Amino acid sequence: MFQIQRLQESDRPALRRFWQQHWGDDFMVAHGQVYMVDRLEGFVALENGLWLGLVTFLVEGELCEVTSLDSLRAGAGIGTALIEAVEKEARKLGCTRLRLVTTNDNTHALRFYQKRGFALTALRPGAVDESRKIKASIPLIGMDDIPIRDELELEMWLDLPLSSGGN
Repeated sequence: MFQIQRLQESDRPALRRFWQQHWGDDFMVAHGQVYMVDRLEGFVALENGLWLGLVTFLVEGELCEVTSLDSLRAGAGIGTALIEAVEKEARKLGCTRLRLVTTNDNTHALRFYQKRGFALTALRPGAVDESRKIKASIPLIGMDDIPIRDELELEMWLDLPLSSGGN
């Protein structure tokens, strides 16, 4: 059985290797912004010391943005557990929204996120073409042989927990 653990500073070298293996580099580009793996928070799913999944995110004010989500064992609940860990952390930090971006070819991710309470909030036609100007290694063709062109933004509004103080 896997466990979810907060990324520690000592995990940074393994985090870089994981991103290079799964994302082709130690940075990614979404909605015109470059995300450096060294500057992101995250959680890892571990089983016997092996990384089975990873989620990275950053918090800016009341917004928590998931920058990547990977599960290496489909259907095992790893992605769900990682998203739930970020949602819990975001609430703890006072965030009111949880946001993420995926691409038009990633129909599996669209189903996954919507089942977990995310709603589509924006379509950015041609955004991936713009991102390729920064990161040329982004493939032209994605899942199910669908050309990768557009970004889709999804958000979840977070109901903050009630304060423990009485009124």
